[in-house]
This record gives sequence, structure tokens and C-alpha cells, in this order.
Amino acid sequence: MSECAVCGCKQSRAELIDEVFHVDGGYVLVEHVPAKICTRCGEESISLETAEAVRLVVQGGAVPYRSVQMPVFDFETIEAAKAADATIS
Repeated sequence: MSECAVCGCKQSRAELIDEVFHVDGGYVLVEHVPAKICTRCGEESISLETAEAVRLVVQGGAVPYRSVQMPVFDFETIEAAKAADATIS
């Protein structure tokens, strides 16, 4: 990271992260992705080379070593429910 896109800090640390990617209308979790983490605000960034490597693996038919289920929330529904609760109170 030459400069953080969020806060402009020029210091970062290398770390392996888990990241969810939206690919071909679905989501995939890729673990242990090399990333730079801003030391000031925590913004995560991956290089273009790493993003391309992830794309090639995911779209290239690699077999995942495991699958996970995850809950899915619709933010608009949550906000509508909060607004409805606020009018009742």
C-alpha cells in the first residue's frame, strides 16, 4: 500500500485475511489472502496481482477444500423494521 485510499496513511502491515468475493452472481470465501492493512484506520487492500490470482482460481474451476453456510440479511428490511418500531414507540 503506497497510500491508504481511506485516510492517506503511508504505513501498512502485511497480513493474511479472509475475504468474500462476489463472482458470477454468487459469493465465495477465500481464506488466507495476502493483504496490506493500514496501520491507522485498518483499511484492507489487496494487490491487482492477488485479485487476478483469486479470480483465476475461483473462475478456473478449482475445487474448494470446504464449504460453509452463512446467514444473509437484507439491510433495507432491517431499516424498515427499525423505522416501523420507531413510529410505534
